[in-house]
Amino acid sequence: MVAQNNHHIGITGVGIYLPENIMTAEDIAARTAGNWKPEAEREKLGIKEKRVPGENDGTQSMGVAAARRAVRSAGIDPGEIDMVLGIGEEWKEYPLTTSSIYIQEQVGAYRAWAIDVQQRCGTTVAALKLAEDLLLGNEEYQKILIAGGYRNCDLLDYTDPTLSFMYNLGAGGGALVVEKNCSRNVLQGTHLISDGSLARDAGVEIGGVANPVTEENLEQAFKLRIFDVEHMKERLNEISLENWLYCMKKAFEKAGKKIEDMDYLAVLHFKPSMHEFLLDELGLTPANTTYLDNYGHIGQIDQILSLKLGLESGRIKPGSTISMISAGIGYAWAANVIRWGKITF
Repeated sequence: MVAQNNHHIGITGVGIYLPENIMTAEDIAARTAGNWKPEAEREKLGIKEKRVPGENDGTQSMGVAAARRAVRSAGIDPGEIDMVLGIGEEWKEYPLTTSSIYIQEQVGAYRAWAIDVQQRCGTTVAALKLAEDLLLGNEEYQKILIAGGYRNCDLLDYTDPTLSFMYNLGAGGGALVVEKNCSRNVLQGTHLISDGSLARDAGVEIGGVANPVTEENLEQAFKLRIFDVEHMKERLNEISLENWLYCMKKAFEKAGKKIEDMDYLAVLHFKPSMHEFLLDELGLTPANTTYLDNYGHIGQIDQILSLKLGLESGRIKPGSTISMISAGIGYAWAANVIRWGKITF
């Protein structure tokens, strides 16, 4: 919530990088060993096409490309940045390198310090909350760059039917510049929930300390798997929608607003039936959001992509109340409220 002393943070720069390579519903269906047809990909999973990485589209490299665009969008010198929060995925060019420090170097944020944060597909909303607390809690900080890339589509086994809800995974990079007391595009409230009962229901099963790569399991290494299909399905059915709605309710309360005040929902990509149900629950129409069926699910980049597309389409206008919502495997849910445009205090 914007403090009574009017100290606040706002988004001053937005950057997106999308690979040129495209995978269509037909391409995905062809890799599912006959489990899915192209029309089912489009109608049930909501995937017309998605962006997939090209030869030079590394996770960190895409984060750099998006970061440079966000810095240009903000109209600042990268030397003014106090901190870089890396939101890129752990599947990247070189394991155990710190993506935020690489981005810092590549964009020329030489005065900054950098750290990676991670909450799977919830990372962008979480990073905005961290940026707010860091900026408002430290007099010397004025500007933070949030940036990262995503290409977890590399880890998909399309022949595994339990992963069909992940067939939409794509690739891209996203970045935001946030500034203290900038009087525009203000973050007004955030609420987050995590549930540890789902912490190890999904992930990469082979390739870590618990199950190292061996000659025998090499073909199955570094693949996304559902470790406990029934538990994950039952638990998510029980709590997921409730947690999302609760996060939105609390975020709007912190912003001093009602959910009915929402003009635009920046939501991640998921199947059309769930997307439509959520819009109905919130009293929204397709004109109040952007369905990412031509992009796929680019993890935590989705909210930034939706923000950019909403601005370009005119669905987000000066004075619009925006809510970014996210859910990340683990499992975590989050929502925030952003008032777009100039604010006079």
